[in-house]
Amino acid sequence: FELEKFRGLVSEARPGAGKILLLKPLTFMNVSGESVALAARNQVDGPEEVLIVYDDVELPLGRLRLRAGGSGGTHNGMKSVIERLGTRDIPRLRAGVGTGDYDSKGLAPHVLGKFRPEERGILETVTDRATKAVLACIDDGIDSAMNLYNRAADDTSQEPDNV
Repeated sequence: FELEKFRGLVSEARPGAGKILLLKPLTFMNVSGESVALAARNQVDGPEEVLIVYDDVELPLGRLRLRAGGSGGTHNGMKSVIERLGTRDIPRLRAGVGTGDYDSKGLAPHVLGKFRPEERGILETVTDRATKAVLACIDDGIDSAMNLYNRAADDTSQEPDNV
């Protein structure tokens, strides 16, 4: 991410004849839809061409969940994206970070903190699976990718290992 554009950091990839724009918003998470909307307005034909990848405390650490659309749930960043793009029909990949051992301090220290040493192996595995899930969305479409990656984290028997 070397280029700053659309109120975020941008990187581009050009696999085959296509173009992939990666965006890491620099806005506060609760208003990240501003950055996404700026990029989408200039780079895609419709919200179905966007794939939002985000952490989710509603899923256990290591679990992935692909969806073609839906509500933002409890995630204020996804709510912001939905509001700014004007539709709930936005593909997304949720990566579970669990609720951790947070206390009266709330979730912020958990989601902004570092993973514990014993969680790092899970993190490496889920990062690899998430990368493959994103590529499957691009290559084969969201429905096909959902069929492969919306299983329990330990059921990877049908996932392609050559992606």
